[in-house]
Amino acid sequence: MKLNLTKPLIFFDLETTGVQVGQDRIIEICLFKVAVSGETTVMTHRVNPGMPIPPQSTEIHGITDEMVKDKPLFKDLAPEIANFIGDADLAGYNSNKFDVPLLVEEFLRVGVNFEIKTRRLIDVQNIFHKMEPRTLKAAYMFYCGKNLDNAHSAEADTRATYEILLAQIERYNGVQYEDKDGNISCPIVNDVRKLQEFSTNHQWADLAGHLGYDKNGREIFNFGKFKGRVVEEVFEIEPVYYEWMMKADFPRSTKKVITDIRLRAKFRKDPTRLF
Repeated sequence: MKLNLTKPLIFFDLETTGVQVGQDRIIEICLFKVAVSGETTVMTHRVNPGMPIPPQSTEIHGITDEMVKDKPLFKDLAPEIANFIGDADLAGYNSNKFDVPLLVEEFLRVGVNFEIKTRRLIDVQNIFHKMEPRTLKAAYMFYCGKNLDNAHSAEADTRATYEILLAQIERYNGVQYEDKDGNISCPIVNDVRKLQEFSTNHQWADLAGHLGYDKNGREIFNFGKFKGRVVEEVFEIEPVYYEWMMKADFPRSTKKVITDIRLRAKFRKDPTRLF
C-alpha cells in the first residue's frame, strides 16, 4: 500500500536524556522520509547532548555517555536536519506530546525557527490508543504480525511506526468510530489532513500543552493559579506573570507563544509603536 501524499511525510523518533521538554536533550534521532512518489530515505544521527545521560534513561535505550562523547552536538547537525525535513509533514509515536515539542525546543535553542503551523502532525499512538489501546511493541505485533526487535532503537521504532500507520489505514478502512459525544464516523482514511485531525487529542496553543484555547479561540492557561483564564487578560492585569514565565523553566517554544500574545496585545493598543 502507498500513502496518499501531497508533500513528503517524515516519520521520526528521538532517544533523549529524559522526558522534560525544556531541559532534556536529543541523543539519537532518526528521520524516515516518505516522498509523494512513495520513495523512502533515512537519516539517523547519534548526538552529543552536552550533558550526562541519566542511568535510568540508559536503561531504556542503551545509549551511554561513552557512546556519544565524540558525536556532534545538535547545533552542528541542525542545518542538515532542517534541510532534510524541508516542508515535510511529521508523523511519529507519541510525537505530538513529546518528540515534536522536544525537536522544536532543540532547534530554538540553537537559533533555528522551525515552523510547525504549516505542517500536518500525525500521531500514530493516538490513532492506536483510540482504536486499540496498547504499546508500540504490541501495536507492531497486532497490526503487522511481527516482533519489534531492537525496541528503543530510534531507527527500529521509526520504521515500525511507519509500518503500523500503513496497516492502520488498511485495517480501519470503512470502520466506524464513535466519539465521546456520540458522533459516528469512519475517520481512518488515506489522507494526511484527516489522519492529523483524528490523531490529535487536544488543540493546544503551545506544543507542550501549557496553553490551550477557550470556546472563543482565545489562548488560556492550562496550569497554575490562572488556569482557565485568558492569557492576554492575565498579562494585562498582572504583567509580572509574563516576566516570571520568561525567567522560569518553561520550554522556549512556550515562551515564544506568550511573547507573540503579549506583542499582539500591545500592537492592538498602539499599531504605530515599535517593539
